[in-house]
Amino acid sequence: MTDTRDSYVSQFKDAERHLTRGDDWLTRIRRSAIEQFRELGFPTPRLEEWKYTNVAPIASVPFRISMPGRASSWIQSQLSRTLGPEPRNLLVFENGRYQPALSRLDELPSGATVTSFAEALRDRPKLLEPHFARYAAYQSHAFAALNTAFAEDGAFIKVPSGTTVSSPIYLAFFSDADKPSLSSPRILILAGENSAAKVVEAYFGQGEYLTNTVSEIVVGPAASLEHYKLQQEAEQASHIALTQVEQHRGSRFTSHSLALGGRLARNELRVALDAEGAECALNGLYLASGRQHLDNTTFIDHLKPRCTSREIYKGIVGDSASAIFSGRVLVRPDAQKTDASQTNKNLLLSQDATVDSKPQLAIYADDVKCTHGATVGQLDEEALFYLRSRGVRVEQAKALLTYAFASEMVGRVEVPSIRGQIQKLVSSKLPANLVLEGDR
Repeated sequence: MTDTRDSYVSQFKDAERHLTRGDDWLTRIRRSAIEQFRELGFPTPRLEEWKYTNVAPIASVPFRISMPGRASSWIQSQLSRTLGPEPRNLLVFENGRYQPALSRLDELPSGATVTSFAEALRDRPKLLEPHFARYAAYQSHAFAALNTAFAEDGAFIKVPSGTTVSSPIYLAFFSDADKPSLSSPRILILAGENSAAKVVEAYFGQGEYLTNTVSEIVVGPAASLEHYKLQQEAEQASHIALTQVEQHRGSRFTSHSLALGGRLARNELRVALDAEGAECALNGLYLASGRQHLDNTTFIDHLKPRCTSREIYKGIVGDSASAIFSGRVLVRPDAQKTDASQTNKNLLLSQDATVDSKPQLAIYADDVKCTHGATVGQLDEEALFYLRSRGVRVEQAKALLTYAFASEMVGRVEVPSIRGQIQKLVSSKLPANLVLEGDR
């Protein structure tokens, strides 16, 4: 396997003088991150956490730092098609860089901050310094190190204490590549005490490119944050994402992950329940077809007592595609009264489709309630026979049963506008192009 790490180190040296300077702390972190990437190199299947995902197709391509976007007409045409009704709060990015001409912020309460990461680095570095690269550990994660070194733009969201943002905040990332290119979006979300917000990350594109994104989320005491991740990258694209969540006392974090696109994609979600009474719910749905490889890796870290976690991921895999679910729940010695459950269910639509499911539960406390489980199976032959006996064509019957399998995850989305868009995205991937009631 060709190792292109020297190419990225060289690009960093060339790009450093153009990156937002900020204060000395930012320069130190970036330089530390590129050195960590040089030492770590790209992960290989010899590492347990990357055992089932071979990133050789990424490591062997000399991706170049993407050029600034120009609010292309292609993106303008994609916005309504991919995000549905016009969002009231929307930040649009092309090739990882903010596009103010396509963005709008119409319904933000007083004191709330929603801006580009580049602007925050330039104008409000003191707000970012206590948080940037403090949660996502680039010291042991090569892709996080690469992102941290090149992080220049993305989104910064700060919801003040006691504030509710009623309309979802959309972060739409579009890649438009005519040659192999790399974008490194960085997202920092700070939810203050007793605040509430909904944030949607959405990724789309065309061409061959690598999106390497890192999100750091801090949920303050008694705060509530709903986070949606819609990944529908281009057919020849790769998508590597790390989301690190830090929760405080009595906070609630809910994640909805939908993975549809990309040739090779890995979505890694790590949640630290670091104060008593924190709760998290992780919901995931992944649909792989063709020769796609979709990896969902999660880690829920119960650090303190009386915390609750609920996790359910479902996968639908067809053709010659492959998928991974690797979910780890760790209950530390001080985390008494933990209540945790983890479930992974997979549906195989062909003989050549493969799924590796690896739920893990490590308990080091003695007063807990924890369960986990996984299933892999095919469509129910009796249900297929029943539908066909009622005059339903075989492909339509398969589509109906497949959607029925996925519908639980779609139904967990409580925001009607987001649920409708997810429903359309899911139905577009089903066999026989099934038209659902909500799509008409």
